[in-house]
Parts: sequence; structure tokens; C-alpha cells
Amino acid sequence: MRILAFFLTLSAPAAAFEFDALEGGTIDLDTFRGRAVLVVNTASLCGFTDQYAGLQMLQDTYGDAGLTVIAVPSDDFRQELASDEAVADFCEVNYGLTIPLTTITSVKGDGAHPFYRWLATEHGERPNWNFNKALLDLSGKLVAFEGAGTRPGAPKMIRAIEAALPE
Repeated sequence: MRILAFFLTLSAPAAAFEFDALEGGTIDLDTFRGRAVLVVNTASLCGFTDQYAGLQMLQDTYGDAGLTVIAVPSDDFRQELASDEAVADFCEVNYGLTIPLTTITSVKGDGAHPFYRWLATEHGERPNWNFNKALLDLSGKLVAFEGAGTRPGAPKMIRAIEAALPE
């Protein structure tokens, strides 16, 4: 029975996780069942920050087809602005983002958000920098994890997203 529980845990979807939304309320991953979800840890002062434009492009291109992109600002790598309000202003002024943003959230270590602890313990995937991309399928299972070096519009990212979309 213990072995069965271990395998059930490994295949557990990410649906049970909630993030505090930057604009108030929560972002509940369970509400996105039936959609592909791309969760990206971000930072406003990072050399990869221009990827915000690519994340918005993915949402604009694939949103109607069943993709939701969620940005998770984090200061774990010491490259985020000092407040949620500053992040909101930065993202609106510089990138015109319409994708959901969480409040500034820890993504690594003991204080990591439960979603990121789930990625680490269940899948061995840990953000080692900003702009790591975790792609969830329609049932909330992790189907791809890409680092900061993989840009949102990279062919392998597009292939993974298109494969995860509803038919």
C-alpha cells in the first residue's frame, strides 16, 4: 500500500495550489482545469525580463485556444522590485501585461510556495534562476519544465504548449 501511495503522489496534479493575486484575491490553479497553464517565476530587474513580452505573446496567441500564462514575481535571486505595487506598475508601463500576476512569492528553499515545493519534491524541478517555465497539461500535470535560457517563443516551448492545448 505504501508503494501505491508513493506512485499516486508522483502523478498528483498541481490543481490544489493557490497563489495570492497581485490585484487582490487568489489565483487558484484548480479553476484552470481543462486549460494548459504556463507558470513562470519572474523578476523585474533580471537580464531575462524582456521575456515578459514573449509571455504576453503566448497568452495573446494561445489564450483563446486554451492556454493561461501566470507570472510569479520572486525576489529569491535578488532581482525583483521592492513591492507588489512597483511590480504591477513596472509590468503595466513596460510590457502592458494582461496575464495574471501573483504577489512577490518565494520559489526556492524552505520558504518556497507549495507549488514550487511540489515541483521540487514530485518532479525534481527547481528554479535555478528567474524565468523558469513550468507547463501543466489540462489535468494539472507537469508536462514540461524549461529554464531561463528557453525563451517563450522558442520552438520547443511552442511545441510543448501546442501539444498541451485542448483539442
